[in-house]
Amino acid sequence: MDIIKFKLNKLTQNTTIIMGNMVAIVGRPNVGKSTLFNRLTQSRQAIVKETSGVTRDRHYGRSHWNGVDFSLIDTGGFVQGSDDIFEGEIRKQVHIAIEEASVVVFLVDVETGVTDLDEAVADVLRRSKKPVLVASNKVDNHERALNSFEFYNFGLGEVFSISAINGSGTGEFLDALVDSFEDTTFVDPNEGLPRIAIVGKPNVGKSSLTNALVGKERNIVTDISGTTRDSIDTRYNFFGFDMVLVDTAGIRKKGKVHEDIEFYSVMRSIRTIENSDVCLFMLDAEDGIQTQDMNIFSVIEKNRKGMVVLVNKWDKVEGKETNSMKEFEEKIKERLAPFTDVPILFVSALTKQRIHKALEVAMEVYENRTQKISTSELNEVMLNIIERYPPPAYKGKYIRIKYVTQLPNHAPAFAFFCNLPQYIRDAYKRFLENKMREHFDFTGVPIRLFFRKK
Repeated sequence: MDIIKFKLNKLTQNTTIIMGNMVAIVGRPNVGKSTLFNRLTQSRQAIVKETSGVTRDRHYGRSHWNGVDFSLIDTGGFVQGSDDIFEGEIRKQVHIAIEEASVVVFLVDVETGVTDLDEAVADVLRRSKKPVLVASNKVDNHERALNSFEFYNFGLGEVFSISAINGSGTGEFLDALVDSFEDTTFVDPNEGLPRIAIVGKPNVGKSSLTNALVGKERNIVTDISGTTRDSIDTRYNFFGFDMVLVDTAGIRKKGKVHEDIEFYSVMRSIRTIENSDVCLFMLDAEDGIQTQDMNIFSVIEKNRKGMVVLVNKWDKVEGKETNSMKEFEEKIKERLAPFTDVPILFVSALTKQRIHKALEVAMEVYENRTQKISTSELNEVMLNIIERYPPPAYKGKYIRIKYVTQLPNHAPAFAFFCNLPQYIRDAYKRFLENKMREHFDFTGVPIRLFFRKK
């Protein structure tokens, strides 16, 4: 794939994305929206806990029923008239999800019956003019099924009695859901796209960066550490870029993770790194690179992901001088050694300084990570270097490297075939890696060298 088409080009128009059938699950807090989301997606993507306000941002997944694929949006609990900063932001996210959806599932709780908040949600849905399916949750017996009839008072059509936790009634509900689609053709807009994960400590500016790039409040942003809990996918298809940005929860030290919710958030962030192609590794310019930053870096490197270091909040650093940026960069590389072939950018999510440059560099790293080098080219370059600088003899035995080839791995890996692979020392391995980086562009990408018996 040509890197040129990923370059920043303001003349490039945003192309249409076919989202297929999008289903939003909405309702007041603690009615079981995330439980239903997990059941329909057959996953544990959404964090579930019997506490109001666990889900905050919109969370996307994919489901399948009777040969029909569709997308799901899990939303936070809808609350009205609250002064709580999170509940106000969650309300905005619910409204956005309703706008995006082709069908809305209105989830209510049969145990508590109709509440004022349910009425408020029903009013929003009536005004939205979107097709709505009302699902009465927690219906585990016949008596509760009879209690579901009161939800017909919303005037939103048929009410389906289900139990998200054990799956009771979901078959009939899904039949009706699939029948409500105007078109059963599903196109996954994110299939095969580069996945760019935005990772870092809590409150370093990850969600702010996502919002600055997409130009709207895609994710909830506050000054409170731990605002983001789930890993959140965003399709970015502007200015010649086409990728999936994944905002993640901040990764704390183990000793500072006290709640189950926070534990699962951290685990999902680590899983996001494992499933990504390139990580935008964010540092706080005011804090510098700290021990927890190094822990996150080790997770990225261990999983052999491409990496771009973003020093955020650079605009807030006082007393900057001509060499401040260079000195800061040298300190970072000193901590990251020996993996120093990493692009470092100084950005500001608040002022949008260099944020699009960050995406441009991320795509270059993605190309570096996915490049395939022919065996003939590898041998032409590397065998000449090995001939001039052969591996040192060990106990009077000479090591002869015959040829080298790239292995069919997801991340760059190379096999050097030789007569005595066990005698190759680490210093010579680093020498060969440095020479490979000189001749082939692996900036931002960890590479592995294997030495095998020939």
